[in-house]
Amino acid sequence: MTLTSLLPADHPINVSDTGDSRLALACRGERSGPRPVWFMRQAGRSLPEYREVRRGVAMLDSCLMPELAAEITLQPIRRHGVDAAVLFSDIVVPLKLAGIDVEIVPGVGPVVARPIRTVGDIRALPELDPAALAPVEDAIRICTAELGATPLLGFAGAPFTLASYLVEGGPSREHLVTKAMMYAEPAAWSELAGWVARTTAAFLRAQVLAGASAVQLFDSWAGGLSLANYTEHVASHSATVLSAVADLPVPRIHFGVGTGELLPAMRDAGATVIGVDHRIPLSVANARLGGTTPLQGNIDPAALFAGREALHRHTLDVLREGDSAPGHIVNLGHGVPPDTDPDVLTELVAFVHDQP
Repeated sequence: MTLTSLLPADHPINVSDTGDSRLALACRGERSGPRPVWFMRQAGRSLPEYREVRRGVAMLDSCLMPELAAEITLQPIRRHGVDAAVLFSDIVVPLKLAGIDVEIVPGVGPVVARPIRTVGDIRALPELDPAALAPVEDAIRICTAELGATPLLGFAGAPFTLASYLVEGGPSREHLVTKAMMYAEPAAWSELAGWVARTTAAFLRAQVLAGASAVQLFDSWAGGLSLANYTEHVASHSATVLSAVADLPVPRIHFGVGTGELLPAMRDAGATVIGVDHRIPLSVANARLGGTTPLQGNIDPAALFAGREALHRHTLDVLREGDSAPGHIVNLGHGVPPDTDPDVLTELVAFVHDQP
């Protein structure tokens, strides 16, 4: 093991060799033994032990209670035997820590009390105080003390998705107000997306320095953009976030929903691994990326409800598709649905690990 001076001496890459984990090898395009597998939204959602410890605690509050967030992060490792933990958090946490009045409304999602609609609103946005990130950093340190050689992934929401929440005031199917700002006031949009990118970049870098061994930038809504709009109005802001950890020796995974047409642009924003949703085969994604980028994905979450035989058949198809890429991390094509049977996930991890 070579000490990586860019990271703290006690970082898991330095003391636990997480930089040579099965996940890390796949991210570098190396194949050794069974493919690594983890699931987006594995921390929480479907686990009864999660519902028990979260009882009576609001979502964002639970993300900012270090012991509780760490416990939820570790639950899938203990139950499923996945190859990586993912920090229990939410994409709007950095907005909350910066001082934005945002809450997770059950059955709705993130809701912003005062949507950002004018240049004055944008320029009144507060800058994130790095000290506010302490609960997130503390949760990561608690996790890594137990994880040992199992890597922890940090994650953050991409600027387009977070800026859209700020503009729309909550979830939106069409993002009409957001895209109208792009067209009518591109300078204002850029200023808003720039603020989000700075805030998110600080959030992501803090996670790595505290102990995360890989990161994922998650763009829930980018699939609603054309390639031209993504390239002109979004890519540079995602690049700002990814560049904040580019000097650190950790993989940078970039994932979006419905982004099959955007994959090369998302990779060129600074990702080293591209996550692929379940809407296109991995071989198609690999071809679009020129066959040089490790991939993550892309089991259809619906297959989790189709019975063992159908799920195994679909998973084998995904593994064969993944053979085309330089490296392959098995994941879902989106997050774990909340009503998933946890035993199905546990058995799926074992099935993937049993494949040659």
